[in-house]
Amino acid sequence: MLGFAFTSLAQADDARLRIGEIFRAAQPQQTTMLSLPAEMGDYLRGRLDAGNEKLTLDLVAADGTHIRRLADEAGGSVEFRIIIGRTGEKLKVTSKRPDAAFALTLLDQVTPKQQVAPQTRPVSPTLSKLVEEVEKGGSAETFWEQQREQDTPLIEKLDDKQSLVTFLQRGAKRNVRLFGAPSGDHELLERLGQSDIWFKSFVVPNDTRLSYQIAPDVPDLPGSERNRRVAILATAQADPLNPQRWPEGAPDVFNQDSILELPDAPEQPGIKEKGAAKGNLSSFSIASERLGNEREITIYTPPGFDAADPKNRLLFLFDARQYMTKVPTPTILDNLIAENLISPTVAVFVSEIDREARSRELPANADFADFMAKELLPEIKARTGLKLGPDRTILAGSSYGGLAAATIALRHPKSFGNALSLSGSFWWHPKNTPASEEEYVAGLVAGMQTVPVRFHLTAGLFETAHANAAGILETSRHLRDVLVARGYQVGYREYAGGHDYYVWRGALGDGLIALEQPPR
Repeated sequence: MLGFAFTSLAQADDARLRIGEIFRAAQPQQTTMLSLPAEMGDYLRGRLDAGNEKLTLDLVAADGTHIRRLADEAGGSVEFRIIIGRTGEKLKVTSKRPDAAFALTLLDQVTPKQQVAPQTRPVSPTLSKLVEEVEKGGSAETFWEQQREQDTPLIEKLDDKQSLVTFLQRGAKRNVRLFGAPSGDHELLERLGQSDIWFKSFVVPNDTRLSYQIAPDVPDLPGSERNRRVAILATAQADPLNPQRWPEGAPDVFNQDSILELPDAPEQPGIKEKGAAKGNLSSFSIASERLGNEREITIYTPPGFDAADPKNRLLFLFDARQYMTKVPTPTILDNLIAENLISPTVAVFVSEIDREARSRELPANADFADFMAKELLPEIKARTGLKLGPDRTILAGSSYGGLAAATIALRHPKSFGNALSLSGSFWWHPKNTPASEEEYVAGLVAGMQTVPVRFHLTAGLFETAHANAAGILETSRHLRDVLVARGYQVGYREYAGGHDYYVWRGALGDGLIALEQPPR
């Protein structure tokens, strides 16, 4: 890994990136092609600074053929990681406006010789027979022929409650990692002798549902532990041996996950298209004096929307792009409303500025909470004509968004009377918090007066503690218990899954249905 002072400025007519230099386009153009100073197998880490623009960044072949999407109409600052697969690959920056400004910097470059292979781990007992055959000089081809007929992962039912699931990869040279493992970590697959078989086995509940990626030949980088951990993003992609993938229509396999759904996985309400009438979508921008920024807001209104209907509900969802794509919320609402499982619901999708702003605004940020209650909520009511009390208003989100839903409702219960938290990041706490007070939200609830807010919390059974950090599963259970002890009405559900939008798209529907029940 190389270190640089980022003070140089490349000229736009150079059209070639250099490690440590900041490239800025000097002439207005909608498409910029940038050559890369790299050879096949090199690991590159870079950053696109788009500011207020919406830019798309792609890795393309020498002839311009698309290889991988690295940023999709992104604003703010976006980091990317890639492995060069062919000579002459380039970066392509595309903007909607001809005069868009941006900066692009290559931060790190690690050659194949600098990438260190990990130690081989012991093989799993479940494949011991195959290990013996391979070690005796047998071929693994028969095994692969069987897998082509069965697809992967390999699933072996143990009993009525559990199955053994084995993830497989063929032909990696140095290592394979599993991104989205049931353990909640980036698991290393094991190699069977010197064969081309890489595998990792897990015992999981029979109602497991998850999405995952396979990352072959991840570079083991020098430098910090975080640098080595995030290098998985350079090669993580859909499992080539598993035809079940999500989302459909992804631009490439790097932006697509593979799916594992065991037979007892619960139904995800509202997901399947059933010919229901469609709601309407409209968007506007709102500038916040409190936050000093501007963001896009999208409003979903249900079919036949009547602002005067007393049954109406108002739902706010964080991470707008994800909850309009990976989680098809408009379709879910169309179907749940048509089936009379929920009341007519207006949904407000709140976009984040960029990753840094999201990490600053969503975790228990008083200014962002005040923006939601005092700026956005009145604007939505004015635009829709809704006149709802807090008991008909829901805040919802996942991860940091779930944390925000809970803390904003606690701060503004006269505005938001319901909080739907999907795998909320309740491990979070402000910097320099004493170890005894690290579960910040649980401590907040225990130390404040009970307010009229209903909660529905969910967590994944695979979201457990690791690397000396508290897990979402444990902290969600603890928060549930504290809320109940303080007299709150709390719904709670666990799923055999991880930190995963493929799980949350079902948990969202479950939570909305649960909150439809009248308060006890």
